[in-house]
Amino acid sequence: MPVTLSNRIPDIASRHDSRGDDLHDRDPRRRLIVALDVSTAAAAQKIVAAVGDSALTYKVGMQLYTAEGPQVVRDLVTSGRRVFLDLKYHDIPNTVGSAVSEAAKLGVSMLTVHASGSAKMLRAAADAAQARPGLMVLAVTVLTSMDGSDLETIGMQGTVAESVVRLARIALASGCQGIVTSAREASKVRTELGHEFAILTPGVRPAGGSVGDQKRVVTPAEAIAAGASHIVVGRPITDAADPASAARAILGQMGG
Repeated sequence: MPVTLSNRIPDIASRHDSRGDDLHDRDPRRRLIVALDVSTAAAAQKIVAAVGDSALTYKVGMQLYTAEGPQVVRDLVTSGRRVFLDLKYHDIPNTVGSAVSEAAKLGVSMLTVHASGSAKMLRAAADAAQARPGLMVLAVTVLTSMDGSDLETIGMQGTVAESVVRLARIALASGCQGIVTSAREASKVRTELGHEFAILTPGVRPAGGSVGDQKRVVTPAEAIAAGASHIVVGRPITDAADPASAARAILGQMGG
């Protein structure tokens, strides 16, 4: 029998609005996203319960969503948590628009599409997201596991930073509320495109932490200083002996 989250995690829905304006909200807990990179709802439930009120937003990515399906998202939303659905949609516009419509029905607060999917695809996603006020569509630019040589191999011209800015410009013009990129490129994006959109930064590790398979890694403080509005942190919190304390320490590094 599937393990659900809603009856095992303290309900915080009455204390936090899951659809607030992230760009102008000063609570750093809205800007720290804890990655639930696990394969079962039970494992996710354990992490969320351990973190408690030290974080409000959780990433559900391909691993957990494929294993448990949409119910894990519903349970997180029911418990008052905010969900960043990181499935990186990349398909024909109609298919992506339909997928975003279904994600909106689940109550997610943020989701990802690939910026390289074309302006038409991005517009279809942005239009579908309007069904849920406050739902942020974030366009993935260049994955943090990639570097210049990887881009050259797949035929993309220019540096990583140039590619990120080019894709970000397309995404914002197509109605997306923000982008996903390494903090190493965030400052250039801010300089060229401004500040009235979200920049979500994965590949964030506390100073001295393991970088895993990421190639463009920064600390929480470096990410915020570079212009990131949100950061995603996984194992440094979820594998910690005290996840709540680990989350609070990262909030401190973010200036919270």
